Amino acid sequence: MYTAKKFEYLLGTKGFSDALLKNHFGLYEGYVKNTNALVEKLNSLSADGAFTTPEYAELKRRFGWEYDGMRLHELYFGNMASMGKMIAEGHPLMQKIISTWGSVGAWEKDFKATGAMRGIGWAMLVHDKESDALFNVWINEHDTGHLAGATPLLVMDVFEHAFVLDYGVKRADYIEAFWASIDWEVVSRRL
Repeated sequence: MYTAKKFEYLLGTKGFSDALLKNHFGLYEGYVKNTNALVEKLNSLSADGAFTTPEYAELKRRFGWEYDGMRLHELYFGNMASMGKMIAEGHPLMQKIISTWGSVGAWEKDFKATGAMRGIGWAMLVHDKESDALFNVWINEHDTGHLAGATPLLVMDVFEHAFVLDYGVKRADYIEAFWASIDWEVVSRRL
């Protein structure tokens, strides 16, 4: 079974109220709880041979939502720090960003524009190991829009729960606060 990870070290992060973070941690813990409940229920249905029931099918479909909600939040909180941490421009990730977008600034502009798009979801910098390419992608919902085989490097939650309490509808202000909290050491290790 899965255990909720602790991210209380993010309390006090500039640009994020403790109330917003605690609410967000609680939402994440709900994904962990629901993932565990689905695993148990699916195992029970499997043991009973109920593979062709509508209940089994719907729970299988729901599993991706809960599991991805759990994992994406872990990646999101995991690539944040109460004081953002930079990496050197000569780092392989920064070199790859520059070779893909021409400059770190051009990539940053594209990533932030991806996160500022209307709608709910996630903005991510992903690495496709097969082609060794980087992409800024929009993930609509938790369980749709992922590039198969791509590794999430930088994950930004742009569902309203991630910012409305502190920023209302000013998503761009939230994106700037998130940007200042990125732990680039974690992001670069994911490459």
